Amino acid sequence: MTYLSPAKINLFLHINSKRDDGYHNLQTIFQLLDFYDEINFSVREDGKINRTLGNEDIPLANDLMIKSAKKLQKLSGVNLGVDIRIIKKIPSGGGLGGGSSNAATALMALNHLWGLELTKQKLIDIGKGIGADVPVFIEGQSSWAEGIGEILYPLNLPKYFYLVVSINKHVSTQEIFSHKALTMTPVQRKMSDFSLVSNPHNDCLDAAIDLEGGIKDALRHLDSTQNHIDIARMTGSGSCVFVAFENESDALIAKEELPSKWVGFVAKAIDKSPLYNWDVAKR
Repeated sequence: MTYLSPAKINLFLHINSKRDDGYHNLQTIFQLLDFYDEINFSVREDGKINRTLGNEDIPLANDLMIKSAKKLQKLSGVNLGVDIRIIKKIPSGGGLGGGSSNAATALMALNHLWGLELTKQKLIDIGKGIGADVPVFIEGQSSWAEGIGEILYPLNLPKYFYLVVSINKHVSTQEIFSHKALTMTPVQRKMSDFSLVSNPHNDCLDAAIDLEGGIKDALRHLDSTQNHIDIARMTGSGSCVFVAFENESDALIAKEELPSKWVGFVAKAIDKSPLYNWDVAKR
């Protein structure tokens, strides 16, 4: 079975405080996109968990998709295994949540394929120990998020078309959150304070630009595009940036005008993941 694993962007990101466990309390809006990795799962009877294709640049020990499978197998005591193949389309290490999305997809797919019948909340509890962005992909809806990203309130957001740009640079999340230029927004807001994200600031931006100046150049370029909505923004801890358009044609024109040193894609905002309500998208 092949499952679709969506990307996300953060429409804003406020860091409220540092926690004793090393994570940070935050507020953000996760917007899911119709841009997917494709993951194929083939159940094994011998209990082995193998990655047979894709993610070759990621050591097995660091692959969140494999970590999820092994953790679920251990916690459930199931004797089955799986061969996993992934066709990777979401740029890695850019703040688009690809690794977390893959981890969530693995948990949900194997819960079904191994016949475990664990509740969605149980999978979320497992997932948040793997990565802070995993819960939103298990929940499967664009959401306002608080805590470390696990307190979620589903939203219906405008169906904009987003031009997402990778500058082909990886920015370390760990470096960002320990950087002197990381800003904080200690006052927590309410959803009603944001009129469709009236404050789109990303507290990670200054630190990310200090580590990789190309982010600022990409933002400036996106702000110069025709017919876009609002300002260009960075997603997550970087380094991918994005800008919104009402019309797909305008987004595609802007994509064609990108400098050749960058890679971009156009994706539409979606409210619900293909995995929402366990209604799995298969091919």
